[in-house]
Amino acid sequence: MQAIENKHRDYAGKDKGSPDKEDRKEVRKGRKPGRKSSKIDMKAKLERSRQSARECRARKKIRYQYLDELVADREKAVLQLRKELEMYTQWARALDEGHIPEAALKMVEEEKRKEREKLLDRDINRQ
Repeated sequence: MQAIENKHRDYAGKDKGSPDKEDRKEVRKGRKPGRKSSKIDMKAKLERSRQSARECRARKKIRYQYLDELVADREKAVLQLRKELEMYTQWARALDEGHIPEAALKMVEEEKRKEREKLLDRDINRQ
């Protein structure tokens, strides 16, 4: 029992993570061989940071230009669809009053012509 207590006493003062003074290597301060000075490293780091920021701003600018163009295209499409909707509502009012709009007749004739062409193309392809 006393042998176990002696072992505990021997290990009580030692930390497993820290070696004894004689086992400890001498730590050198200063730069490592082959490394540039920290001043040059900082300058290079700052320049890389500036370059990265410039590239980020350029990408951001291009993205906003793309989004602006996309919004403009969508707004044009919306305006075109609103004009088309207004035209159809005017046609509906005219039809309710018993009048057939000339533009509606032209559109129906154009659709009929396209349908006939499709049928002819299909018949020609079958032969």
